[in-house]
Amino acid sequence: MAVQAQATEHINAYTIALQQYDRAVAYLDLPAGIKNFLRYPKRELTVNFPVRMDNGDINIFTGYRVHHNTVLGPSKGGIRYAPQVDLDEVRALAMWMTWKCALVNLPYGGAKGGVIVNPLEMSQSELERLTRRYATEISLFISPHGDIPAPDMGTNSQTMAWIMDTYSMTVGYSVPAIVTGKPLNVGGSQGRTEATGRGVVICMDESLRRSGRNRPEEIRVAIQGFGNVGMYAAKHAHDLGYQVIAVSDVTGGYYNPDGLDVDDLMAYTATSRFHQLAGYEHAEHISNMELLALDCDVLMPCAMENQITLENAADVKAFLIVEGANGPTTPEADDILAAKGVEVIPDILANAGGVTVSYFEWVQGLQSFFWDVEEVNRQLRRVLIRAYDDVVRTRDRFDVDLRTAAQITAIKRVGDATFTRGIYP
Repeated sequence: MAVQAQATEHINAYTIALQQYDRAVAYLDLPAGIKNFLRYPKRELTVNFPVRMDNGDINIFTGYRVHHNTVLGPSKGGIRYAPQVDLDEVRALAMWMTWKCALVNLPYGGAKGGVIVNPLEMSQSELERLTRRYATEISLFISPHGDIPAPDMGTNSQTMAWIMDTYSMTVGYSVPAIVTGKPLNVGGSQGRTEATGRGVVICMDESLRRSGRNRPEEIRVAIQGFGNVGMYAAKHAHDLGYQVIAVSDVTGGYYNPDGLDVDDLMAYTATSRFHQLAGYEHAEHISNMELLALDCDVLMPCAMENQITLENAADVKAFLIVEGANGPTTPEADDILAAKGVEVIPDILANAGGVTVSYFEWVQGLQSFFWDVEEVNRQLRRVLIRAYDDVVRTRDRFDVDLRTAAQITAIKRVGDATFTRGIYP
């Protein structure tokens, strides 16, 4: 498990999500009531629960599960374990998930969950007890046809296996489709672990191809974050011939202007304490903030929200930003980057590979019919390129940036479906 880089300051993620929404929805001719309805989460759950620690003490933890919208289908969203989790962050992530699913035409609404905890300070047995108790507490909200959790920052496939087992023990039979991002031997999907990072690179590659930059070996890529998203983005970019010159995690940045050996980085973290980059010797050590300002062509913020802000956006030297994290760029930073001519492939498009392959896993689990990795990757690319086309068409129609275009596209789909379904009763 990897807890990624901390934001430079506290910026309310839900405020930013609403600011982005307001910018986009202003272009749409939807009834005022529907516009207002889409601003609010459908339902929210806060739970406070005890966990017995290895030393016998009982600690109380707080967790959340938020459903933003279920108009297009059951809600879908990850579960985050991190010290800074709060209800507004979970609300924002659930809202972004609604737009993400709608943008790539998945039959899902958006949800998110989280527990206020530092997983690096807990043993594996403590994490299992915490996960099983949290899963029991939110069992009111989750089901294979109502709300399907997945991994997020601080959680992984093992976490999902514990949730699946807990839910299955409660209902009395095995329910693989209750979560996605599971290990393969309990119903996971080929290609799911690397899907988000692969999707980030698919979007980067498509943008570069459309701008005539067809020589990967000439493109220098810097990646903030070396957890699940950043690591596999680095791996896929490296395998395609791109120069990955910097990566980072919570311990700082690691930079080599001539290119990093990504396979060596992955091998190092696989055997290091907490799977971190601390102590890696084959690169110059820099800070996370220095990484964001490196002289590079493509910058991938793949760590946390609120990393590119009013304070540092002017320092960005990349001509293309591809958002592997959720909400890494604030609206004020978006305006500065647009004025500089920097293109930003927004989070709800760039990191949609994870939820897309989660959808494939859910379908496979419901049907008990599993695909090979070639089929998964082929379908993933098809879905993302189609969504990229949709966003570009919306951008050209409304003369807006890609983030606003992506949100216009997604919000319109959810708004139109709401209008078609009607307001019950």
